[in-house]
Amino acid sequence: MTVSAAPRLLVDTREIESVEDLLPYTSASHPVVWSRRGEGMVGFGEALVLEGGPDRSPLGSQWAAVAAAAEVHDEVGLPGTGLIAFGALAFDARSGRRSVLSVPRVVVGRRGGRSWVTTIRTPDDDAAAVLTETPYGPHWSGGVGPGEQTAAGYMTSVRRALEAIGAGEVEKVVLARDLRGTVPAGSDLRRLARALASEYPDTWTFAVDGLIGASPETLVTVHGGTITARVLAGTTPRGADADADITASTALATSVKDLDEHEFAVQSVLASLRPHTRALVASEAPFTLKLPNVWHLATDVEGELGGSASALDLVAALHPTAAVAGTPADAAIDLIRRLEPFDRGRYAGPVGWIDAAGDGEWAIALRCAQFDVDAASAAGIPVTAYAGAGIVTGSDPETELLETRVKFRPIVDALA
Repeated sequence: MTVSAAPRLLVDTREIESVEDLLPYTSASHPVVWSRRGEGMVGFGEALVLEGGPDRSPLGSQWAAVAAAAEVHDEVGLPGTGLIAFGALAFDARSGRRSVLSVPRVVVGRRGGRSWVTTIRTPDDDAAAVLTETPYGPHWSGGVGPGEQTAAGYMTSVRRALEAIGAGEVEKVVLARDLRGTVPAGSDLRRLARALASEYPDTWTFAVDGLIGASPETLVTVHGGTITARVLAGTTPRGADADADITASTALATSVKDLDEHEFAVQSVLASLRPHTRALVASEAPFTLKLPNVWHLATDVEGELGGSASALDLVAALHPTAAVAGTPADAAIDLIRRLEPFDRGRYAGPVGWIDAAGDGEWAIALRCAQFDVDAASAAGIPVTAYAGAGIVTGSDPETELLETRVKFRPIVDALA
């Protein structure tokens, strides 16, 4: 249900026997997932949905009211236990796609070798929901093809972005393109989440309100007053063999163009977090992060919370970072609106979870696709996948197009 006033939620978390595979405990058609390296949470059912404006501040205040009114019994006390909501937020304030916080009726989690179940209900509910394991449905495959932004159109947009950079309008802008298609009606979408988690175990595998993906980039994590983030900007494909892979990594680590792009992103995050922290540090130089299909330049950031800001407050302060929008942010978003012929929806927006104390984990929704399950027909479930690349002085349109192709691989391969 969707509400405008905070209800009183009754929340109970208890420890259960070890759960090796979380995915059978979420819905096949509307999975709710947050996991990495086999740990995380899944949700089933819907106790409450909060919808917010794209600026995210109404969601923060709504969640604070819900958390304050809740009665929580939590015998486990790990990150992700007790009252939590899973969130998927729109990238752009003008997006037609809603930003949501969804509170499931049942949450099953696993962390540090311990497993738990949380049930959430209102006083009017006759009984708490029952923990149910559902076998996977049959294998399926789907396909995506050119979307509203074709390959040729994308390179034209990159050239126009370079003109804007040359004119001093922006220093960097991130341009995306889309692929569109369908998957069979009735597909068990948990299989997509499982494939992504298996192939990309070091990323955040997520599924919220039809948005499913595997993000390598942590936007912000808040736990017990400590803030952490990982900034990714600067990408190159993996090499075909060991020698080529080393060459690719070295070239990325020494690329002036990629190092400049990365520095824009790091400074964007630091500037956004400083007002909310007592101490904040970033690694002195970026390191190369290896994923199955690409190398990224990465920088880790850590700080100490300086006030009462929640994870959602920090999400609102950070988004959009230079890694997914550009620099300066407002000018970059205006340019994105002019050059991208589609609504990004939640692509490159924040995705994650928040608990009653305001702690949580949030990533940037990358390597993802939006499944419009409620718009399914005999032709199938509509799906749109997204990928983007950062454009700075020295960017080459064909190279940036190749980068988007590489970034599409996780979703395209998982759909096959």
